[in-house]
Amino acid sequence: MKAWRIASFGIDNLEQATLPDPEPRPGEVVVRVHAVSWNYRDLRMVQGLYNPKMQLPRIPCSDGAGEVVAVGEGVTRVKVGDRVCGIFMQNWIEGEPDAAKQRGALGGDIDGMLAERVVLREQGVVQFPEFLTYEEAPTLPCAAVTAWNALVRAGRIKAGDTVVILGTGGVSIFALQFAKMMGARVLGTSSSDAKLERAKALGLDAGVNYREHPEWDRWVMEQTGGRGADLVVEVGGAGTFNRSVRATRIGGAVAQIGVLSESSEGVQIPLLLHKQIRLRGIYVGSRADFEMMNRAIQQHKLKPVVDEVLSFNAAGEALRRMQSATHFGKLVTSVTH
Repeated sequence: MKAWRIASFGIDNLEQATLPDPEPRPGEVVVRVHAVSWNYRDLRMVQGLYNPKMQLPRIPCSDGAGEVVAVGEGVTRVKVGDRVCGIFMQNWIEGEPDAAKQRGALGGDIDGMLAERVVLREQGVVQFPEFLTYEEAPTLPCAAVTAWNALVRAGRIKAGDTVVILGTGGVSIFALQFAKMMGARVLGTSSSDAKLERAKALGLDAGVNYREHPEWDRWVMEQTGGRGADLVVEVGGAGTFNRSVRATRIGGAVAQIGVLSESSEGVQIPLLLHKQIRLRGIYVGSRADFEMMNRAIQQHKLKPVVDEVLSFNAAGEALRRMQSATHFGKLVTSVTH
């Protein structure tokens, strides 16, 4: 089989290799991968910025979807022919996170999905909603589960609440879709007016170009009549964190997800205290979270937003597209075409 591997750090050092087809051991399944999706984590992993001590070579990409083509002895959760995704953290099945559950992340701790075939434990796969294509399904394991937990776990969002999304990447667009599904009002920021218009077509209630209006937290306060948002889905990192706190209502929540920007400004602890902000870090979620989200997606027939599908041979191009941040929603690589 063919697979992409990080031989040494750097986009140009990603190599395509021919490896033996995997065979399942007891409790394992072999998945013929049809497509993978890209996350910012995958870019940082390839660059050596996420875990410089990662053991190499490593097959990248946490998110993939495919068909079960072989099962090992004792497998009962899935069968040959089932359409499945791997879960981001292979050891986090349910419950609250701990150190053991957070080990075994695909494309980091262990080999990921950017290969024609992968072997996974039967406990580490989920069947995805039947109406989704193989190009749509691999957007779910990281970006969608992260957005779901930002709204459900951190924000406890209910109809009538106000949610703020930053940018129009995978997590933010899923947060927009889930928030509208829950009956919330959604405000958003972007550096592109064209992207804001695309987001409005998905239900964004109002948007602001942060290059033209850098004090977008003031804009959020104006949009909410001085109250602030119930939840900010914070994907920017240090460079946007303080504005996210200022944009949140007293007693509201910030779901901290991204590390896209840096800042010399320190965290405003007094503001966090005064506003009694609930700050929660979101690191994807468990298989149980994934399955709960899938039930909601199935019920509402929610379609992931795929910006572009690239060929398997164009892995480097996909990474450079991710690096340029010009995409809207998710970038996907087809493994079978």
